[in-house]
Amino acid sequence: MAGYSRTDDSPFGRWWRNVDRTTLVCTFILIGFGYILMLAASPAVAVRIGASRNMFIFKQVMFLSVAGLIVTGVSMLSRRTVLRLSLIGGVLMLGATMLTLVHGIEIKGARRWIALPLMSLQPSEFLKPCFAVVTGWLLTERRISRYFPGMLIAFGLYGLILLLLKSQPDIGMLTVITAVFLVQLFVDGLNLIFVGFGFACMVAAGIAAFFIFPHVRSRVERFMHPNVGDHYQIDTALRAFGNGGLMGRGPGEGRVKDLLPDAHADFVFAVAGEEYGLVICLLIICIFAAIVVRTLLRLIREDDPFVVIATTGLLTGFGLQAFVNMASTLHLIPTKGMTLPFISYGGSSAMSVALAIGMVLALTRQQPGGLRSGNGFITTLRQWRSA
Repeated sequence: MAGYSRTDDSPFGRWWRNVDRTTLVCTFILIGFGYILMLAASPAVAVRIGASRNMFIFKQVMFLSVAGLIVTGVSMLSRRTVLRLSLIGGVLMLGATMLTLVHGIEIKGARRWIALPLMSLQPSEFLKPCFAVVTGWLLTERRISRYFPGMLIAFGLYGLILLLLKSQPDIGMLTVITAVFLVQLFVDGLNLIFVGFGFACMVAAGIAAFFIFPHVRSRVERFMHPNVGDHYQIDTALRAFGNGGLMGRGPGEGRVKDLLPDAHADFVFAVAGEEYGLVICLLIICIFAAIVVRTLLRLIREDDPFVVIATTGLLTGFGLQAFVNMASTLHLIPTKGMTLPFISYGGSSAMSVALAIGMVLALTRQQPGGLRSGNGFITTLRQWRSA
């Protein structure tokens, strides 16, 4: 932008010079796809449930508009402020997640949501990015402050979240947070034997979930045995991709949105495949990959371990969520009700992913100072009091 030259010393000018503009643009392209696909997928779903034809559109326009503001606003924060936001937000969302077990809305046998006037809030969605940043700080501080039990606190926090998500239950979110934590431990330098043991425990937990939770067992069995059980949703989604072909049937010409109850949410990628074709689906995949790869390449030049560990955790959660949604729709893995970031309908999902990407942009932004090796726990607290 010509208006923001290197001589512009305004806060916005400094932000624009230092922020990763490629990731920022890719993020807003995904938000644009979210608008387009909600126009395509949601009216039929709204009519089917007896609501106003434009109900989901109006709500998602509001959610995505707020998400865009969150991405921009959070990306302007300093690294220390991002950490402070994560600590406060993590405590609040942890308490809200506990509240879901008592006063949560029960949907399909799970209590994950709290009823609000304009939307249902899923606190665990916001807990995920806060956990990644806080864990990155804990793992970094334990190397700087000699008597600071960062690793012990990190494992304790993870254990508490594990118990809460198992009680809801939300196995998908628990899997994502577990993957985030294991990747962060690996980046922190934990011995590969222990990381491998962690993944082995993750596999063992998945096997246990197969026997404990009937809905998990049903999904795995339907994936492993195509001729057993109800495959209506996944078969319909796969036919949609086939009908779309290379260039798609055209905007508004798809039929999958009239057949699937979650066409605007979990199966929105199938709507994209039918109406816009393989080319647009590949473009969406490439945009998700570009955000992850671009940020990882920036981390190679980063010398602040807090930024590296925290950002890697945020990227793991973001990339894994996108992969699970698209792979489920394509029947590459057992079906899992997980939204496609910025594209599927959902206020909690859109705003929590926006928070995560805003944190990524803030942490990787070129900026003086911040949380660097040598600050130490006591020094950090003093800096906070003086800020």
